[in-house]
Amino acid sequence: MQGVLSGFLVIAVVIGVGYVIGRRGYLGAEGREVLTKLAFHVASPALLFTTLARADLSVVFSGRLLVTALSTAAVAGVFVAVGVARRWGVGRTTIGALCSSYVNSGNLGIPIAVYVLGDASLVAPVLLFQLVGVTPVALTILDLSTAGEKQPLWRRLLTPLRNPIAVGSLAGVAVSAAGIGIPGPVWDPVQLIGNMAVPAVLLAFGISLRGSTLPLRGGDRGAVLLAVGLKAVGQPLVAWVLAVGVFGLRGAHLLDVVVTSALPAAQNLFTYASSYRVGEKLAREAILVSTVLSVPVLVVVAALLG
Repeated sequence: MQGVLSGFLVIAVVIGVGYVIGRRGYLGAEGREVLTKLAFHVASPALLFTTLARADLSVVFSGRLLVTALSTAAVAGVFVAVGVARRWGVGRTTIGALCSSYVNSGNLGIPIAVYVLGDASLVAPVLLFQLVGVTPVALTILDLSTAGEKQPLWRRLLTPLRNPIAVGSLAGVAVSAAGIGIPGPVWDPVQLIGNMAVPAVLLAFGISLRGSTLPLRGGDRGAVLLAVGLKAVGQPLVAWVLAVGVFGLRGAHLLDVVVTSALPAAQNLFTYASSYRVGEKLAREAILVSTVLSVPVLVVVAALLG
């Protein structure tokens, strides 16, 4: 319980600081865009590289990761099906599918893993799966959907290698797999830059709330409700069914996969939406509402399965 509340408190305070910065105009009219670009092109790739370069890649083959992967695919697939039927467009549907399934495994997942699950490493399979599997695929789709039709095929095939976040993730995996040791004078500045990623994302999100309307209003209401419902209720429910019915997980292992699946949509999804200028309102509102709803959901999950 303490881990859930303390993790959300940290996020709320930093977002609140961003909102005040936006209200006061301390960073000027382009403050949010500058922070977004800093996070997307510089800080986040550095953070992902340092996170994955020293990660234990054997967690990729764990049974709990399969539950995460299948539950992610299930709820994202539901949103994609509805998006195709409603003709929401490739970019908007991709952002919505991410908001339905991409959990906040970093700045919120780690403290909750420590205080609720008792081990920060338990969130590693989700983190690795999202960074190595989901993120490069989703950003490639966004790149291709906004790149125009005149690019040659070879350039489109190399799209993941031009995306800074995908490059940072894949480089980190390569270093970890090869067992390469990076000397301190090289590692330390990269790690220092990476430490800017989470606060930059949260501050940019807070700034974006200035002057915004209340959530669940306007043309994005249906998409937001669908994304939030899938994220807050659908994904943990699917994870529980798969964990118990298919993989036979019980006790601490069951609590682990359901808690991580019940985490809200990650704030960095707003960075992706802003960088590609698609689905920004959808991402902002889905992240905000799913974060609020995940508090009672996580409390209930911890009480029932803990």
